Amino acid sequence: MERPRVQQLLEFRRLPTDGFILALLVLYAPFGICLMLLRIFIGLHVFLVSSALPDGLLRRVIVRAMCTILGVIVLQRGSRHRDKNIKIYISNHITQFDHNILNFLTPCHTPLLEGHSGFVSWARGYLELGWLDNRTRLAEALKHYSCLDGARGLLLFPEDETTNGKVGLLKFSSWPFTIDSIVQPLVLTVKRPFVSVNVVESSWVTELLWMFFIPFTVYQVRWLPSMSQMDEESEEDFTVRVQEHLATELGVLSTQHTKSDKVEYLKRMKHMAPQATVSVNTKCVDTTITNLLEGRVQFTPEEVSVSPSSISLSNKPHLAPCKLVTPLKKTPKDAPTTKPVAKMRFEKSPVDRHQSLQERKEALYAYARRRYIEKHGLQLETEESQAEEP
Repeated sequence: MERPRVQQLLEFRRLPTDGFILALLVLYAPFGICLMLLRIFIGLHVFLVSSALPDGLLRRVIVRAMCTILGVIVLQRGSRHRDKNIKIYISNHITQFDHNILNFLTPCHTPLLEGHSGFVSWARGYLELGWLDNRTRLAEALKHYSCLDGARGLLLFPEDETTNGKVGLLKFSSWPFTIDSIVQPLVLTVKRPFVSVNVVESSWVTELLWMFFIPFTVYQVRWLPSMSQMDEESEEDFTVRVQEHLATELGVLSTQHTKSDKVEYLKRMKHMAPQATVSVNTKCVDTTITNLLEGRVQFTPEEVSVSPSSISLSNKPHLAPCKLVTPLKKTPKDAPTTKPVAKMRFEKSPVDRHQSLQERKEALYAYARRRYIEKHGLQLETEESQAEEP
């Protein structure tokens, strides 16, 4: 089976493409806005209650019940497989609130891997241990933490980034499997009506507001039997085996795409995406030609015949200096030539990209000159023909 591309693992559209569902969402919008405002008020009380109550079963039950009012429904299956003696939980990653949801089911911590430490990260439920730029030292700190008496379990996401959870898993990092040789895997699925559960490069605040706006979001957690690292099995092989197992249980594919591949694709997409707001009439020839050739402006060339004179001129590598003489009578065969098709490929080196751009500019200049001459019925006379005159 063909492995999915990195863009297939991501979600780019928030709103549905189906017209009927979109119409229902529009009708629901006024009620959804009122519901969102009410849930924001309730959410503040949930945060205060969770901060005031001591950590324990009572707190998790109360907070989970209050979150149901906020539209967050948490379901679990296979709880008989959960081993309370295991300190490392391994899960796929879909939303920015996965660690909060799983904390309703079992006491666990998720380390802060990126971003700024402080009140916001604490309020979101992250464990701050530092070493954000060094996964090896972070793994050592987590290993030391897990050995402490009364320490919570550690919920880790080896993908290091979120996906849409529909097609495949990002390649697991091996550092979470260096903490302990026994892990508790679990699979997570998230569903909600009308809109997507997560969109690339959307902030956690935006995702929270959409969660409050939509009637409900269902998180389903399925516990899997624990997995142990076998004798003479390397940590990398153990990582691959756990990833393949989770992918099979989720019904998706295990890919080799990493977090870096996702970041690189999003950067490339921003760089190469056409900018529809760029106008053709820039009052600058170079800018207009560059916009056309680089695809920032959509342009459909005319499908017309090619005159013999234009063919002879296009075969020459460069146009010699020319002069325009008296107009000639136009004939049907003097129709404008077809716009040259530029090879729109992204060269690897800057020198090749610059050379390719210059070649396409020269081709478009030559095409524009021929169009002008043929449109006005002018005769093109080069210096070579002048030299032949007596």
